[in-house]
Amino acid sequence: MSKPKTQRRLGQAEAMAKVRTLRTSPRKLNLVAASIRGLKVQRALNELEFSPKRIARDVRKALYSAISNAENNHNLDIDSLVVAEAFVGKNLVMKRFAARARGRASRIEKPFSEITIVVRELGEAA
Repeated sequence: MSKPKTQRRLGQAEAMAKVRTLRTSPRKLNLVAASIRGLKVQRALNELEFSPKRIARDVRKALYSAISNAENNHNLDIDSLVVAEAFVGKNLVMKRFAARARGRASRIEKPFSEITIVVRELGEAA
């Protein structure tokens, strides 16, 4: 006997993509995520294409993944998609050390973060 099917966390007209290990701090990543929240997908892609931030390339890949999930897995129209949510979370932190004077050491922390992008299809009524 198999387990019952788990409920879908998203609505019928939504698709999601999640990137788990992005080598940047959550604070910097959130600046890029905030720039695309609520935008139409094509406008968000343009915003990320011309963003001077290094991490915008990886966020753009995640957005492309969310668009592909919407089109292939949920049969949504990609022309009417909107970035409904783009939220950032903390992930692991690599700890390194830097040699200091008199035999001491100081800690260098290299944080990772994760981003979740949810795209939603706008209906004709909206």
